[in-house]
Amino acid sequence: MTEDPNTWEAATRLIRGGLARSPHGETAEALYLTQSFVYDSAEQADARFAGESPGFIYGRYGNPTVKMFEDRLALLEGAEACRATASGMAAVQLALMGLVRAGDHVVSGKALFGSCRWILKNWLPRFGVETTLVQGPDITAWRAAVRPNTKVFFLETPANPLLEVCDIAAICDIAREIGARVVVDNVFATPIFQSPLTLGADIVVYSATKHIDGQGRVLGGAILGETALIDESYKDPMRHTGPTLSAFNAWVLLKGLETLDLRVRRQSQTAAVIADVLSGHAKVRQVRYPGRTDHPQHGIAARQMSGGGSLVALDLGSREAAFRFLNALEIVDISNNLGDAKSMATHPTTTTHRSMTEEERLEIGLTPGWVRISVGLEGPGDLTRDLTRALDAA
Repeated sequence: MTEDPNTWEAATRLIRGGLARSPHGETAEALYLTQSFVYDSAEQADARFAGESPGFIYGRYGNPTVKMFEDRLALLEGAEACRATASGMAAVQLALMGLVRAGDHVVSGKALFGSCRWILKNWLPRFGVETTLVQGPDITAWRAAVRPNTKVFFLETPANPLLEVCDIAAICDIAREIGARVVVDNVFATPIFQSPLTLGADIVVYSATKHIDGQGRVLGGAILGETALIDESYKDPMRHTGPTLSAFNAWVLLKGLETLDLRVRRQSQTAAVIADVLSGHAKVRQVRYPGRTDHPQHGIAARQMSGGGSLVALDLGSREAAFRFLNALEIVDISNNLGDAKSMATHPTTTTHRSMTEEERLEIGLTPGWVRISVGLEGPGDLTRDLTRALDAA
């Protein structure tokens, strides 16, 4: 083959990357619904289990459809390796647990999805791992939080739910000085608009449930990085604990990847229009969108992101106003999901970040008036009309 997939444009990688046709020559990727695999001989089985011969062993260890998804996403991300998981939170949990052991220390941005914060605050301490939470955009805070036993920096950028942006390159510089690994949750930016590995990150995680599927069908997650680090930190835990992505879900996600570039760019264009409209409405106290110059970290976003993304946050001042707004929506759905073809809005205080205490929410600026909107693929005029009408009701 004269074509080098690593030289392809992103759109081509999303269609052709990782494609491995069976002898039948199918056009669409094959769906391998099987638990286990057979061997030509006992010697071949011995060699495969010893890692001396390539091939699949068991559905929990790998599957041809899952591998196509992993290879395609790795090619898009510019990563050497990818390991797919059953959900985004399985990816986050494994990404962290694979890099630490009892006595280690993690530094993380405070602005996180509620379940991510729960892992750091409630789960890792059970195994002797402590976490210090810092204000993500404050680089001096990351440096000040470092301890002799700090092994991992973890951050979301843009962060859930108020789209706080962290300087990935600057944080990675600090981590390299102390020999720590950097794990970046890149869900909001997607691999279309941000490439954490090129900025110095060691591991990138995704909830493939979001933009990668993008049509509300299946759950999935992914961990990406250098082959040596992926194998050392995650190969055995994945084999023995079983956070396995199903072959069917992998097949659906493969089809989602084919249109990811088109969908995310269109959603981002519409989100930028909506952010401008919302910012001019009298009922809105504040709008957060990384593509706007009034975003607190717009300079960082402009430097490390090539697009503003599909998420917009707005502050309506009170829970009551937020609820009136949500209940008046006729096109946009009330849902805690994001990245979908259908536009969705949620009240983070009572949904995605409900597990946090009020004090913890206030630390990241999450007051009861905030609403997070995931912009879909509907017509921009229809969405603008629906949101404006709902704001009038608020």
